[in-house]
Amino acid sequence: MTENLDDLDELARELDRAHVFHSWSAQAQSPGLVVASGRGARVWDHAGREYLDFSSQLVNVNIGHQHPVVVAAIREQAELLTTIAPSTANLARGEAAKRIVARAPAGFEKVFFTNGGADANENAIRMARLHTGRDKVLSTYRSYHGNTGSAIVATGDWRRVPNEFARGHVHFFGPYLYRSEFWATTPEEESERALHHLRRVIESEGPTSIAAVLLESIPGTAGILVPPPGYLEGVRELCDRHGILLILDEVMAGFGRTGRWFAFDGYAVRPDLITFAKGVNSGYVPAGGVIISDEIAATFDERVFPGGLTYSGHPLAMASIVATLDAMASEGIVEHARAVGAEAIAPALEDLAERHALIGEVRGEGVFWAVELVVDRRTREPLQAAAMGRIKAALVERGLLPFIQDNRIHVVPPCVVTADEVAEAAAIYDEVLASASAE
Repeated sequence: MTENLDDLDELARELDRAHVFHSWSAQAQSPGLVVASGRGARVWDHAGREYLDFSSQLVNVNIGHQHPVVVAAIREQAELLTTIAPSTANLARGEAAKRIVARAPAGFEKVFFTNGGADANENAIRMARLHTGRDKVLSTYRSYHGNTGSAIVATGDWRRVPNEFARGHVHFFGPYLYRSEFWATTPEEESERALHHLRRVIESEGPTSIAAVLLESIPGTAGILVPPPGYLEGVRELCDRHGILLILDEVMAGFGRTGRWFAFDGYAVRPDLITFAKGVNSGYVPAGGVIISDEIAATFDERVFPGGLTYSGHPLAMASIVATLDAMASEGIVEHARAVGAEAIAPALEDLAERHALIGEVRGEGVFWAVELVVDRRTREPLQAAAMGRIKAALVERGLLPFIQDNRIHVVPPCVVTADEVAEAAAIYDEVLASASAE
């Protein structure tokens, strides 16, 4: 029996190598890992090899793999109605929107549904430009906003460079105290100097030309960069001063990841547009969207919004959103994410940092953490790509699926992870980092 299941894993690899074209990859580097099933914070291949998923795949499986309530809701909706055009009214769509705006600040009553985070940001940018009559969008160099036309150009990292076909995008440096661009030595200095830098960029670009500032509330792929005190509030003030909209990208940070429903709930800031995806239904069916302030929504009461998607508000996705948000509320999953972060993840990572000189900094909250690895703590030289590749392979070999980005291990398990699973993962990190230090 095991031999037959091993054959299924090999068949999956063969089919993948022969026919699947992978994103962000040289195609000769086909994956060796097969995932056939999962539950909670764990996944398995066909032969039963088990992995602890501390990547949440792409930091999106917030409710965990195969949550029975969400699976049942998708099944029930499929039996009732599998698909319908977005121009119709549909109860599942309305219920999903109602639950989403219930978590947003006052003055947000409308949701534009998309298929994921990239097209959520794409359409938020479009709304901002149409509402303001301005063109430019400012975003940070340390950011990722998706792989569609404007979203990828709004992105700051290397993926923007071969894809710069959209107009009107300007980048600036956001706060990152550990590698400060502003010679700051305290969080307060970093916040003040980063805001001064943004103010000068706005002034230099011409405030009346700027439609929006687009920020991840907490930049995720860029390093889980928790904003210093006053920064988001200061950006809001700059936007208000010049009639610029503030778009907060909650695609990765939203719906429980930080131990809050939205990451920005931890700050005294109200955006004009909120983008979401990932955690809203843990990616069980592709879904995302824009939560629109009443003022911006009113712009399109009598004016056609020139945008749409065939699968906007897809019934299966909507049913999965309703079930996910209801389960997260009834089971206290957001509160659990906050508690397990403070009581299990933070102490475990701080203990690792005390014992491994490779760790330059640990930062994060909830189930949203980064461990930054360095060659030397004094110089903060990042650990090289080859060493990071060996660390990733060693973690997988020991049964842990990591999220590796640049010189960082992002510790981003599902919100339902247990303290025992955190301890299990910490032991694996410990063993691998000890081996890496000895190389």
